[in-house]
Amino acid sequence: MAFLDLSTLAEKEIVPGFHGKFAHTENMTASFWRIEAGAELPEHAHPQEQISVVVAGKFEMTLDGKKELLEKGKVALIPANVKHSGKALTDCEIMDVFYPVREDYR
Repeated sequence: MAFLDLSTLAEKEIVPGFHGKFAHTENMTASFWRIEAGAELPEHAHPQEQISVVVAGKFEMTLDGKKELLEKGKVALIPANVKHSGKALTDCEIMDVFYPVREDYR
């Protein structure tokens, strides 16, 4: 069991314009993103299931070929190994949860 203060976590730029802070449990990873307007996430897939929650801003996500505008309160449920991509239409804050752990984000 642990409590974290996000302000104390180091921020990493994983893709240009995508700045993340990461918290890990034994089985999951939570990512807290600060995304610059115009930043694009190239199409990719990974073995983890993912839940993405838009906290602030407007983010256009393409999930398995279907495009959707995500705004505050919208959630994307991304199954394992499904191709997805996105673009920040404004500055955004997004929280992602991955299962199992994203070892590449440690």
